[in-house]
Amino acid sequence: MKELIFKINDKNGLHARPAGVLSESARKYKSDIMVRCDEKEANAKRLLSLMALGATNGKELHITINGEDENEAEVAIKSVLEKALG
Repeated sequence: MKELIFKINDKNGLHARPAGVLSESARKYKSDIMVRCDEKEANAKRLLSLMALGATNGKELHITINGEDENEAEVAIKSVLEKALG
């Protein structure tokens, strides 16, 4: 299992565009990819689930990746988050 912690540095937080990019990237992998913000958790492969997190600027996203392609997924998800929200 891989774990990432990412702090949102986008004044709009995890809004539709970056959530869509994250979701699209996550769906390319077989691994389970979960995102937690405060007390809420979302499946990264589900756009509406990500949007429901209400992750705003300055919040930390805790991402867990578990599965056969977790190493590749970790690299891709980290890159997507840095480009979209970093």
